[in-house]
Amino acid sequence: MSHSDSLFDLSGEVAVVTGSTKGIGKAIACRMAEAGAHVVVSSRKAEICDAVTAEINEKWARNGAEAVSCPAHVGHKDQLQKLVDCAVDRWGKLTIAVPNAAANPYYGPIAGIPDSAFDKIMETNIRSTHWLCMLALPHMEAAGSGSIIIIASIAGLKGNTTLGAYAISKVAEHQIARNIAVEYGPQNIRANAIAPGLIKTDFAKALWTDPVRLEGVNNALPLRRIGDPDEIGSVAVFLASRAASYVTGQVINVCGGAAVV
Repeated sequence: MSHSDSLFDLSGEVAVVTGSTKGIGKAIACRMAEAGAHVVVSSRKAEICDAVTAEINEKWARNGAEAVSCPAHVGHKDQLQKLVDCAVDRWGKLTIAVPNAAANPYYGPIAGIPDSAFDKIMETNIRSTHWLCMLALPHMEAAGSGSIIIIASIAGLKGNTTLGAYAISKVAEHQIARNIAVEYGPQNIRANAIAPGLIKTDFAKALWTDPVRLEGVNNALPLRRIGDPDEIGSVAVFLASRAASYVTGQVINVCGGAAVV
């Protein structure tokens, strides 16, 4: 089977991925480029965006993919607009949006969270996700199809003694995906959320660098290990592709079985 015949082929698709210079976001951008998509790489620092963009272009230009760099702070609506404009100006359309960038400045009981930290979590994880989706959707309507893939968390599935506000923001992201699926399904636009478990990223470093905590997590998981960013990237490619053409409004748990134990 040729690349273009694959159900997972993303040739001709155009994706914006926030927070895509490291961890889960970078894995998603790389895997989408590997599948043939054009990708807007974004985070706050231009030099890091440029480095990841160069890496993607060096590895996957042969697949017809191209990456461009567009630094942005997701907390500013005008900068999210710039991301969308970057994709449309470069390739004439936008068909995949991945709100991935997130914040969690507080770890502990919810009673102790400062108002400033609570506000930052809600603004970064909920409001910016809503903004990006709303900015991207008109272009998906114009293209006749689209896929929104929100990177949420299994923290949004259960009560939590240390990630309470973060968990609230993540379950809200689950609902954003469901609402968009219902409202935009008639326009052939799908929306889903991925709920990762503990993944080996800088964002979760405090959890997996503690040997005692890591051993406890590993022993509790059916697969007996934490995840790798590529294991989220591959699911994002699936959700963006024709292989998932009848999948919408879902929260896909990618957690090594954590959601069932």
